[in-house]
Amino acid sequence: MKTTTLLGIVATVWLTSSHFAAALSPTPGEMGEARQWAAASFDAAHGSKPLFSFAYGGKPSTGFLSHWDLKRACRKIDDKRTEHALTYTDQKTGLVVRCVGIENHDFPTVEWTVYFKNTSNQNTPILSDIQAVDTVFAPKGSDNVLLHHFKGDSCTKDSFEPLEAKLTPGIDRRFAPAGGRSSNGEWPYYNLEWQGGGAILAIGWPGQWACRFTRSPDAGVRVRAGQELTHFTLHPGEEVRTPLIALMFYQRGWIPAQNLWRRWMFADNFPKDHGKPLSPKLAGFAGNYFPGYRTNQQGEIAFIDRYVEEGIKLDYWWIDAGWYPCPGDWGPVGTWEVDRSRHPGGLRATSDHARSKGMQFILWFEPERVTGGSWLALNHPEWVLGGKGGGLLDLGNPAAWKWLVERIDKLIVSEGVDVYRQDFNMDPLSLWRSNDAADRQGITEIKHVHGYLAYWDELLRRHPGMLIDSCASGGRRDDLETMRRAVPFLRSDYCTDSDGTQCHTYGFNLWLPYYRGAVDKVDTYDFRSNFSPLMMVVWDMRNKGLDYAQARKLVGQWRQVAPYFFGEFYPLTSYSTTNDVWMAWQFDCPERGEGLVQAFRREKCPGESIHAKLQGLDLNAVYLLTNFDVVGTTEMTGRELLQNGLPIVIKGRPGAAVVTYKKKP
Repeated sequence: MKTTTLLGIVATVWLTSSHFAAALSPTPGEMGEARQWAAASFDAAHGSKPLFSFAYGGKPSTGFLSHWDLKRACRKIDDKRTEHALTYTDQKTGLVVRCVGIENHDFPTVEWTVYFKNTSNQNTPILSDIQAVDTVFAPKGSDNVLLHHFKGDSCTKDSFEPLEAKLTPGIDRRFAPAGGRSSNGEWPYYNLEWQGGGAILAIGWPGQWACRFTRSPDAGVRVRAGQELTHFTLHPGEEVRTPLIALMFYQRGWIPAQNLWRRWMFADNFPKDHGKPLSPKLAGFAGNYFPGYRTNQQGEIAFIDRYVEEGIKLDYWWIDAGWYPCPGDWGPVGTWEVDRSRHPGGLRATSDHARSKGMQFILWFEPERVTGGSWLALNHPEWVLGGKGGGLLDLGNPAAWKWLVERIDKLIVSEGVDVYRQDFNMDPLSLWRSNDAADRQGITEIKHVHGYLAYWDELLRRHPGMLIDSCASGGRRDDLETMRRAVPFLRSDYCTDSDGTQCHTYGFNLWLPYYRGAVDKVDTYDFRSNFSPLMMVVWDMRNKGLDYAQARKLVGQWRQVAPYFFGEFYPLTSYSTTNDVWMAWQFDCPERGEGLVQAFRREKCPGESIHAKLQGLDLNAVYLLTNFDVVGTTEMTGRELLQNGLPIVIKGRPGAAVVTYKKKP
């Protein structure tokens, strides 16, 4: 059996009603700790020690940075944020190093990015080993320091698996993704827990980062993170940046801290949908999924009409890969024009029809990957890392960047695209590195990252409020910088195994609280296993023999509970990929006194019942409970639900239970 036990999930019970209020906001102690950290890092009165490090001309910055000219600046951005800037200048070589930090006044977070600029008329000495964060935490209790880390996406059942490592003196743990995509195999988010609190660390870099946690003999934990390889000279006037680093401090258990993180992601990071918070949505899809079907204008419109005919209201109509000229389903990319043989009216005919039925239109693109024989490879091989044989569109090339912006913007307008979906089905790292000279290692990656983020920023400037869906072979580029511009509609390409999607929900929800689930069967276990803020139904509407009454029932159940997915998230069982266990979790909305419990009895699980000890409830309240598969309601006190647990019985296997609760007035 493969299991990972999360400390405190089942055993921790909140036994005072004060938690009901505490769940809504950071504690004064947490805010105070963040303010102290910001002061110690940016305030001249505290003699700030740099949060970052690097080598210059082969010498470590710790030996010389304090001798450079230093200027400090501080400005209030708005009521929620204050910007701090530290600017170091080397008068000898003209190198200027800026550390720009943001202190948040609503959440206990501090973040920063470091910039290096050559202001001279000569190349700089070599900059190397640049660490965007290089700092030491001094946790209390030498025997109780835990690092909570997660697997990234690898298109497997155990993608996003939560793991933990005990950091004892002498331990040195290093992490890095594979191939240059930021969450490919490793997850760029960490929770360092110690006695009485801890800190969450996030790395915002849609490229190849590395992170290291080293426990020293004196019990301190040194944390270093940055772009994995940096060894370059800067040309006159050239400027580059490091990964974004964000820290959140907490003084309670690590699971409540993750819920504070979820709130911060919703409040200050995830994009807004035309100025409004993200909300539950239902998408429909045909694409090239069904045997004998390739996306075409007549077929897409027919699918849309069938959903309307069956009374299944969709919020989005989704066309994925293959709408452009290609011999197969989706593979060749780099010729970004509509295949008029299959879509004679352009995609606008389908998108207009979808909007006439109350749906928005999602369209798939993959602009960075270029295949041989495509328009880009044939006409502009100088823009492609890999040349005419295909490879990676170099977004660090200004001409390529400008062409891409204009071309994709034109398609967004002409085809009526409401949601821009971007995929990335290749590992760019080898192409980046092979393009760098010995004294410019890391530069191609940096400039590509600059271009990638600027490309999205420009699309959003031209289309305010438009949502971008970030996809990279599923969930392989979900770092914080990406999530500030896009929403991860697809967690993983491993999305047709019900037990696997349960595992993904369990791990992913602790960090990124918006994502898509997809179902291709009219099956209760499968549908409930995929309950998500964004649901996609992939039903062959040509088949009038499907159980559409059951389909409508399942969609109705999802719509009833979907608002709960934006609440606090509590795992109620241990994590497991095996098929002989129960898995359960809870979404709690403390402001409303309501919530949702989902429980799954897997196919070979012998026990037909569990008692799930809930979290976050009011000890003295009475709750009305509704099980979707049991007639009527029951009542239990908060004390009973917290201490004894919610009894859940599932006779058949596999089986899935959905229970809602509401606090009585």
